[in-house]
Formats: sequence, C-alpha cells, structure tokens
Amino acid sequence: MGSPYFPARTVLFRKEASGVTYRIPALLYLPGSTTFLAFCEERFSPDDAQANLLALRRGVFYRNYVEWEDMTALESAQLRGYRSMNPCPVYDEFTGTVFLFFIAVLGHTSESQQLITGKNVTRLCYVSSGDQGRSWSSVTDLTQCTIGDTIEDWATFALGPGHGIQLKSGRLLVPAYAYYIHCRECFGKVCLTTPHSFCFHSDTHGRTWRFGEFVPNLKTVECQMVSVDEESGTNVLYCNARTPLGYRVQALSLDDGAVFQEGQLVQKLVEPPHGCHGSTVGFPAPFDFQSQTLSATHKALTGWQEQASQTLLRSRSTMLDRNPVALPTSSHCGKKSQLHKGQSAKFLPPTWVIYSHPTFPSSRLDLGIYLSLFPRDPDSWTEPWVIYEGPSAYSDLAYLELPSLDSFDSPPGIAFACLFENGTQTPYEEISFSIFTFYDLIRNIPRGEGCFRGKPEMRRSRKWNHCSVA
Repeated sequence: MGSPYFPARTVLFRKEASGVTYRIPALLYLPGSTTFLAFCEERFSPDDAQANLLALRRGVFYRNYVEWEDMTALESAQLRGYRSMNPCPVYDEFTGTVFLFFIAVLGHTSESQQLITGKNVTRLCYVSSGDQGRSWSSVTDLTQCTIGDTIEDWATFALGPGHGIQLKSGRLLVPAYAYYIHCRECFGKVCLTTPHSFCFHSDTHGRTWRFGEFVPNLKTVECQMVSVDEESGTNVLYCNARTPLGYRVQALSLDDGAVFQEGQLVQKLVEPPHGCHGSTVGFPAPFDFQSQTLSATHKALTGWQEQASQTLLRSRSTMLDRNPVALPTSSHCGKKSQLHKGQSAKFLPPTWVIYSHPTFPSSRLDLGIYLSLFPRDPDSWTEPWVIYEGPSAYSDLAYLELPSLDSFDSPPGIAFACLFENGTQTPYEEISFSIFTFYDLIRNIPRGEGCFRGKPEMRRSRKWNHCSVA
C-alpha cells in the first residue's frame, strides 16, 4: 500500500501566544449560497471554565477552493455574566434562517460543580441570522418557556456540539444531553446523576421549541443525529453519542426524536478514556456512478463490496420501476421532497452515513472517517481512513453537493467537509478545515490483513503529549 493520503487542510483558528484557545468546532453548509459557517468557542485557556464568547468564520465555496473571511466574535450570542459554550447551528431551508444554539453558563462554574451540587446554572439560548451569517439577532433565552420546571431535575445540560438538522417534514432538531438527578443525597454523596442524550425540536420554524425523551438505558452525552432513509422505505432518526463505556452508543427513533429506543454499544467505534465528541452526517447512496468509478469503488470496498453492490443494484432497480420525475433532488441537504402524498418512500435512495472521531482507543489521536452503508446495524462500520495523523479531538462534518465534474476521478455531487481540533503536541492548538470527496474516502478506507480493528497503535509507535479530556 502506498503512502497515506491526507486531504488538504486550512487552519481557521489558532491558539494565541496570550493563551487564548479556540475549541469545540461546529460547521454548517448553506447550499443555496455555497457558504460555510465555521463556529467555535473562544476561551482564555483550554479549560472549559475559561470559555468566553463564540467566534465565527464565513467561507464561500468556489468549486475547488473556499475563500474565508476574517474571524468575527459573536457579541450578541451571550448573556451578561454568563459564558457562551457548545455552538450548535441548524439551518431552516424553508425560511432561510440560521439558528445558532448555545448554552450560557453562569460565571466560571464548571460542569463538575453543577454535578456535585445539583445546582443547574446553565441556560438554553440562540441567536439567528437571515443573511447567511453576516449579521445576527439579539439573544433569546428559551430556558423557561422550553424546559420549564424540568430544569430542576437536571444537574446540568448541554447541546451537540456541532450541527443540528432539518427533516423533510420541516422539523428542526438540535441534539442535546442532560444529567438527570436521581437523588440529591445518596450514600454520603450530595448528588447522584446519570447523563442521557435527547433532542430539542421545533415544528414551527423556530418560533416554539420542545424536547423529546432521553435515550433510556446507557450513559450518553455529546451526540449528533442523522435522518436515515432505509432501503425498505422506512425512515428512522439515528443518534450517535459519546459515552465513558469504551465504545460509541447508537439509538434509533421512529417518531423523529420524540422517543428513542434503547441504545446499543457500537464496538467498531472505539472511545478513548472518558470518551470524545464525534460527528455524523448522512447522504443519499450514490448509484449513478460512471462505470470506471463504480469499478474503483468495488475494489476499494474489499470485504463488504458485495453488500454495497447489492444495495446499489436493488435501489437502481426500484428507481427504474418508478417514475424518476417523482424523485427528490436530495433528501439530506434541506431541500423539500418532491414526493407527492401517498407515494412510496421507496422512491428515495437509502441513506449512507459517515462518522469522524479520533481512532485510538487510549488517547485522542489520529482523526479518522468511518463509513456505514447500513447505519441501523452497529457492525456495519468500515475501518477508518485517518485524515489527520497526530493529536486531534472534536470534529464536525458537513455534506455538500458538488457540480458535475468532467472526470472519472470522483462521483459527481458527493463531497464532505470536516472542521476539527488538532495540533502537534496537544489536540487544542488549532481548528482546521478540510474537504474531501466520496471517492477520496472509499479509495483510502484501509482493507486487508494489515488493518487492526481496535488496535491502531499497531500502525506505528509514537508517544504524544496530550491534555486532559473535555
């Protein structure tokens, strides 16, 4: 096998000599204006309790490069006396509105302090933009009207971090998690809590918000959601969450996030000690490849290419048996579905999912991209393609549709962007941005006997300095 391939990388945020650090990336792509919005937290130091404001860089995508504007501090995205954390943007394509959700935490109160005392000092807030992130509204505090008295049962809560999504119905979803208080004085402990993932949602284009039930069984914290159209014609909401259990947890909802089924451990997706945030994004299965590209795809997917081939052929057969005019242009980029009432969901291509996360089970090293053709199945994930070798931590993914290319090098229309924390000595020195195509991914997925699942340290031997986890 040749030398590893890493996609081109642009540093958008870099730790300053004064100690100011940029952490917790969140990425949103606005297809109508081909604009990227890259958010993060500006902190006085890497410590969570030293968070300050949210920062933004806007970038316009011009086919083969992105032109980035200077960094902007989002002064309106704050409450007086509170620090702004966990940026979580979501785009309503129906109204053209970007909502930037975040939590506001009182002073320098840490998460651990809230867990020990059971005194929740966190607020649910957002600002919005109607001009692709050029200007932002004043802050709205949703805590009382959305969470209400339930806040007393949560020692603390947080969002995402990273992007939210919009379903074809128009529902907006913002991933979240809360530490539920089981009792305030148990066996000498002041407060006993368990974390659970869930989501806030709006069916009124952001005018009102509600929240669904927790992932019920396993401990789950930072999470992201994907709307998955399945080959059978069903649709499920897929949740992928961080845990302290050594592996990721996935959970499914059959009612768009109101209730989640029991979570499952995904043993092909390892977590370092205490876990780390990861990102997921879905995209329509690409079954209109040129013949040369399809052949290359099959070669790259050694070990499970038969499943990929069968999925593509079944989906193509279904498409040819139906009226192609009824097909939606995309079921994952916020566009309205062109299906008419009563038509079968089998007109839709199945959803495939990619996932980004550090690949070492022992520390935050080597950011990788994994692919699943059948996200309902926790054993369906491929080996990771490492896109950054070295200390790396939080990341956020975006799916984008490229214009058709006059080349066989990549399937037209399929590309991804990743915003991620990285460095040479610690993962918190920079936040970088990369774009790669679907063909880049399948060409670089490891395969064969040289791949060691769960033992990436066997690829090489290297010692790194790394900070405490967030």
